[in-house]
Amino acid sequence: MSKRATIYLDEELHRALRLKAAEVERSMSELVNEAVRQSLAEDFEDLSAFADRVSEPEFPFEAVVRDLKRDGKI
Repeated sequence: MSKRATIYLDEELHRALRLKAAEVERSMSELVNEAVRQSLAEDFEDLSAFADRVSEPEFPFEAVVRDLKRDGKI
């Protein structure tokens, strides 16, 4: 099931999308749907990684840099 939506693309992006769709013999809608799905999946993976690491200790950036300098690593 599909839902119609109006989106506005930069002219160059629209041209590139139209050419890509013709090249791979798929519709522009299919390519946009695939790109949005991929982007949302990446966001979900990022949020899941944050949730998995919520109980890990935090280290202030300045302290990490100071320790790396002290140990001669930077």
